[in-house]
Amino acid sequence: MAEGQKAPAFRLPRDGGNVVTLSDYADQKLVLFFYPRADTPGCTREAIDFTRLKGDFAAAGTAVLGISADPLKAQEKFRDKHSLGIPLISDEHHEMLQAYGAWGEKSMYGKTFLGILRTTVLIGSDGKVARIWRNVRVDGHADEVLAAARSL
Repeated sequence: MAEGQKAPAFRLPRDGGNVVTLSDYADQKLVLFFYPRADTPGCTREAIDFTRLKGDFAAAGTAVLGISADPLKAQEKFRDKHSLGIPLISDEHHEMLQAYGAWGEKSMYGKTFLGILRTTVLIGSDGKVARIWRNVRVDGHADEVLAAARSL
């Protein structure tokens, strides 16, 4: 996937039991932040930062969704524990993660494995990928994404 391409469609379950699709966000900007695992330190900070800026994103005409491979029960526990205000999507089969380039080879302690690559994608109101952040560093990231959304 590359900037300028049409965003890949998706249909996945979200916290609260509903289903979310890309077409639900037609004609508005959308931020997708892919995080490795619910309730880990970096992922928690990132989700809290996006929640903190939720009103600013809304004012910029931009919706925000968090996506991981965690089951819905883990997503809901994460949401409730940290009072998160961003819808959380479960992609247990990695279909959306792969389509958006957020699933790939990682390494830790000398071992290589497949996992979620911390990635954020900004989709314009035209349905095309406007910006991709790969190998995201959490600190200040949500603010940077908000600035990019405002500039579209």
